[in-house]
Formats: sequence, structure tokens, C-alpha cells
Amino acid sequence: MKHDVDVHVGKRIRHRRWMIGMTQQQLAEKVGIKFQQIQKYETGMNRVSASRLWDIARAVDVPVSFFFEGLEDGLVHNAVEGDILADKEALQLVRAYYAMPEAQRRQIFELARVLSDAA
Repeated sequence: MKHDVDVHVGKRIRHRRWMIGMTQQQLAEKVGIKFQQIQKYETGMNRVSASRLWDIARAVDVPVSFFFEGLEDGLVHNAVEGDILADKEALQLVRAYYAMPEAQRRQIFELARVLSDAA
């Protein structure tokens, strides 16, 4: 039986992988496992050990705590932040954003913030 925390961590792995445009195969190779294991982690079918989560965090360039954001007392209280990335257009936008140099990203971010405040 799947545990809610395992499912949450798996979703966070998948969404981070999507955000940086990495395939399951690429992540598996970086971590040194088979892509089928990544599939099982992402669905919450298999729990991710602490050492494996450490390796995954390094491979996708986030702190380990990233995978637990949105949890409180072991319960999922918020939707996974990346759920919007299930939308193809939103995913393309995020990928394009992160492909820009940091100075341009800051300018785009400020523009988006000003426009959303004006809406």
C-alpha cells in the first residue's frame, strides 16, 4: 500500500525532473540505477531510501528538503507546487525561463510580477 509521503516525494521528483527537461533514463544514469526504479519512485510504489534521495537531489540540483515541501506532520496539506506543470504550455514556459541567463530571468520575473499586480 502506498504511503502519502512516498507519493508526495515521488511527485516532487517527477516535477523537478520535468522542470529541468530530464528523462527518467537520464536521471537513472546519473544516480546509477535502472529507469524502471525511477518510475517506481515517482509513483510512490517504492520508497526512496535516504541515500538514494540524496543522490537524486544532487542529480537534479535541489536540496533534499525540496522533496518534502508541502508536507506537515507527514500529511500532504498543499497541492504539489509543480502540479501546474502537467499543462504542456506551462512546462514549456518554465523550461524556456530556466534556459535564459540569470540576469534575463530576473527581468522576466519582475515583468511578470508587475503585470500580475496590475491585473
